[in-house]
Amino acid sequence: MNSKINWLVIKKYEDILFLFCKGIAKIVINRPNCHNAFRVETVKEMINAINICYERKDIDVLIITGAGKQSFCSGGDQRTRGRGGYLGKDGISRLNILDFYKKIREIPKPVIAMVNGYAVGGGHVLHVVCDLTIASHNSIFSQVGPKVGSFDGGFGSIYLARHIGQKKTREMWFLCKKYTADEALKMGLINKVVPLKELEKITIKWCQIIQKKSAMALRMIKRCLNAELDGQHGLMQLAGDATLMFYLMEESIEGNKAFLEKRNPNFKKFSKFL
Repeated sequence: MNSKINWLVIKKYEDILFLFCKGIAKIVINRPNCHNAFRVETVKEMINAINICYERKDIDVLIITGAGKQSFCSGGDQRTRGRGGYLGKDGISRLNILDFYKKIREIPKPVIAMVNGYAVGGGHVLHVVCDLTIASHNSIFSQVGPKVGSFDGGFGSIYLARHIGQKKTREMWFLCKKYTADEALKMGLINKVVPLKELEKITIKWCQIIQKKSAMALRMIKRCLNAELDGQHGLMQLAGDATLMFYLMEESIEGNKAFLEKRNPNFKKFSKFL
C-alpha cells in the first residue's frame, strides 16, 4: 500500500493549512508559536474547510492535526478570551469551537485526529470528538479547564465518559493530570500510538484502508453511533441519510418518475423484496 503523498493546497487561510491528495483532506492548525491554540478566526476557518470537505465528492476522509512536532492543539487561546467567550477581530465574544465539534459529528465521512504532541483543554476535546485518534509517542493528553476557569460539559465530558468511563473522566477533570500516549491507549482514549516520524505515514495508511470500504456503509454506521448521544438531532441525521439511501432505490425513482409522467406509480413490483 503506497503511503507517499504530495499535499496540494485546497484553499489558503491565515490560521490553518487546508490540504488534499488522493481523496484525503487535511486541516492543520498552523499556530505553532502558541501550541496551536485556536482563536475565533481559527475556528471560522476550520468550519469553512470542513464544509468544503462535506460538499466535495472527491474527499473520502479528513485528517485534523497541528503544525510542528510539539502540539496537536492547546485549546482556546487565553490571550483572546473575554467575558462570555473568545473575542474575534470584530470584538464579539464567541464559543464557536462548539460549532466545529458539531461539524465533525455531522460530516458523513470519517475524521481522524493525528495527534502530534500536546492535546490539551479544547484541543483534547477536539481529538475526542474525532472518529479515530492516532497519536505519536510524545503526545500528552490533559484537561485543564478548572485551572483556567473553564469546563466542557458537552462532548468534552459526556462523550469522553463513553470512551474512558465515569471515574476516569472525573479524575481527568478534577485533577487536571497529564497522561502519556501509552496511558491514553490503555484507558481507551485513543486508537493507536506510533513513533512521531511514522505518524503521518501510518495515519495515511489508515485513510487508505478506509477508502477501500463502502462509503455508504461508513456513513450509516457513523450516523448510528452518533444517534444515541446526539438526541433528536442525531436521529434526524440518521433519518436524513436513510432518505438519501431510499432516493437511490428504484422504488423511490418510480414515484418521482410517475409524478413527472402524470401517471399512478407502480410500487407493487417492489413489495416482493420486503
